[in-house]
Amino acid sequence: MSFDERGGAPVLRPSDTTEGRSPASRNGRRDPSTVERSGRGRRRLTGSTVLLGAVVPALLLTIWLVASEATQIPDYLLPSPAQVVGAGVELANQGLLGTYILISLQRVLTGFAIGAAIGLVLGAVVGLSDVGSKLLSPILGAIRAVPSLAWVPLLTIYLGIYEVPKITLIAIGAAFPVFTTVAGALRHVDPQLVEAGRAFGLGRLPLLTTVQLPAVVPAVVSGLRLALAQAWLFLVAAELIASSMGLGFLLVDSQNNGRTDRLFLAILLLGVLGKATDALVGVGERALLKRWS
Repeated sequence: MSFDERGGAPVLRPSDTTEGRSPASRNGRRDPSTVERSGRGRRRLTGSTVLLGAVVPALLLTIWLVASEATQIPDYLLPSPAQVVGAGVELANQGLLGTYILISLQRVLTGFAIGAAIGLVLGAVVGLSDVGSKLLSPILGAIRAVPSLAWVPLLTIYLGIYEVPKITLIAIGAAFPVFTTVAGALRHVDPQLVEAGRAFGLGRLPLLTTVQLPAVVPAVVSGLRLALAQAWLFLVAAELIASSMGLGFLLVDSQNNGRTDRLFLAILLLGVLGKATDALVGVGERALLKRWS
């Protein structure tokens, strides 16, 4: 409904009447055929995305298969896919493969959770406070530039050789992507949103949780995905600390024993697990965006 500009009399628009609508729309229900068509469209989009995403891995697998079977490259340099699968079956029969995967997954997720929480807090402090930024930005920038392997001797001396130094190293790697993205995003939150929140009497903490953090949800999720990838990268360095289990240990042990098939297996497992955990974060991203949109 709108108002006539000359006399102010209400004027009905065609959309305000039932004329021009389908019977299902007039009854307040969506046309099932429309729902079915939109569902098919979503399924086609998802199916095409999966197929396109599988093209490059299938091509690489084909090249690998041909190179390992039809060339003179020795097996100790390039094992075939069947040999890599056989190495996985061998480890599974020994009861080691599942144990290695679960231990590495536990270390990554624990270190990621701790590092992401620390990065979120530090990012909020640096992004919201000029004093905090001036105090913390230089030292955090210097720590971020230290390579992961440089921490291994120091953590071994201070924290021993068990789980604590491994999880600490992974947490260090996971903290900085979250810190960087959160701090940068909070600095660029729309000032009008902040002023509106203050006008409603929101204090510093309620303003952060109800206005500023929801405004930077996409940046926070991007930081979490980068942090998770960084956690998997730091896992290999962490499992250099006197490990006897885990995928990083499998890499080092396979190198020492000349088991290239197990090396390939460990690399493939790291890639698959990294992608799977990233997909889980993507599911959480869609839930958060739906919640705050």
